[in-house]
Amino acid sequence: MPRSVNHVASKARRKKIMKYAKGYFGRRKNVWTVSKNAVEKGWLYAYRDRKVKKREFRKLWIQRINAAARENGISYSQLMGKIGKSEIEINRKVLADLAMNHPAAFKAIVDQVK
Repeated sequence: MPRSVNHVASKARRKKIMKYAKGYFGRRKNVWTVSKNAVEKGWLYAYRDRKVKKREFRKLWIQRINAAARENGISYSQLMGKIGKSEIEINRKVLADLAMNHPAAFKAIVDQVK
């Protein structure tokens, strides 16, 4: 009995990976084993960095809030502690946006907390 292989499915699987490797440099774009490794590594980086992106943005917001808070005579930690005690429901993303684009509104929040 002859050997039966599903070449259609295996070729489609390779073709799909090679499509993801389009635009890579050198053998990464046209050699199956190399491109498979490159694409899988890229997916690992993408998965990891979706988490890292959130961390980086939070760090950026904290830096912006701290800079604006210090201009208004209070440190970041004191500001966030007083915001928590005064039960103002505002997150760091919105606070950072106010600090950057609407300094008067940010100053009003700081004055209300003080």
